[in-house]
Amino acid sequence: MDAENRPGSETPCVPSESLSQKLTNPSRRELIKRVGLSASVLAASALVGRAVWDQGGFGAATSSAARQVRDYRLASSAADFAELAIAKPKPGDPEPTAEQLVRRVVEAMGGMKRFISRGDVVVVKPNIGWDRMPIHAANTNPDVVGAVIQLAFEAGAKKVVVADGSCNDPNRCFQRSGIWRKAYSLGAEVVLPAEHRFRTTRMKGEILDEWPIFTTLVDADKVINVPVAKHHNLAKYTAAMKNWYGVLGGRRNRLHQNIDVSIADLATFMRPTLVVVDAIRVLMRNGPQGGNIDDTKVLNTVFATVDQVAADAFGATLIGQHRDNVPYLKMGHERGLGTMYWETLRVKDV
Repeated sequence: MDAENRPGSETPCVPSESLSQKLTNPSRRELIKRVGLSASVLAASALVGRAVWDQGGFGAATSSAARQVRDYRLASSAADFAELAIAKPKPGDPEPTAEQLVRRVVEAMGGMKRFISRGDVVVVKPNIGWDRMPIHAANTNPDVVGAVIQLAFEAGAKKVVVADGSCNDPNRCFQRSGIWRKAYSLGAEVVLPAEHRFRTTRMKGEILDEWPIFTTLVDADKVINVPVAKHHNLAKYTAAMKNWYGVLGGRRNRLHQNIDVSIADLATFMRPTLVVVDAIRVLMRNGPQGGNIDDTKVLNTVFATVDQVAADAFGATLIGQHRDNVPYLKMGHERGLGTMYWETLRVKDV
């Protein structure tokens, strides 16, 4: 071995003339070999990338765009629990707090430990779309969000993340809604939408094919949907299914021409671990952002289910809407995402 090529030599190893010629002027066979090797590397990288992306619960094995979650309705003990739990003040009892209402409905559903396992990373997805205060009922009530965070931690969650893709300036929305302060005070991580947190994803929907997705909201073990029930000037009613709009980046207003189909597409893509709906104060008209307190009505109600279609079919009745007038409910029902006939579920008033 030449001194210049011995291990430990300070002189770099320089390719011989013949090897240099091969590198700069490869034969046809060599080119084919290199292309094949490159393709193999790219394919392996794609598989690794897919595996990383799928750790949040997406089905790599089935190549499904839909979030893969356990069907709690099929559990052997499911008959003991509510399929739709509704909590509101009981005649003669003191006015319950938002936290008490949340705890009632989650307990009726079997308790948070039925849905959250020790060590889980849990994303709580409220509606934090608007630069409004809680009294305007445009965003999820911060006390409802706080109660869900507490229950997740009590069930053993390793980390709880609160995130949403706001319509107005996110800093103002998160602060004025009261959710930032509440979540932070309980030890949850608050994540605002930022460009680097979005990734173009194939959603396989009728309207939503490829779209930028807020990865924080899907890269988790469990996702709890915590919307506010309210009027929407285009969709007529918004809560569980429409709340997934916060997952989307890009120009979401382009979807409004086909808003019902886009809502159904989103609900097909995002399957919640649990839905807890805030109807403490409800925006009855001029939604989704409101701004006039006179447009709101205090109902002091919270309801929970694993069926996002049933959640919206029931919730629509709170603002005087009928399921037949909300097209995305029928679409979700026909896609098998849930039932629009919420009365057929085991309903418990708690």
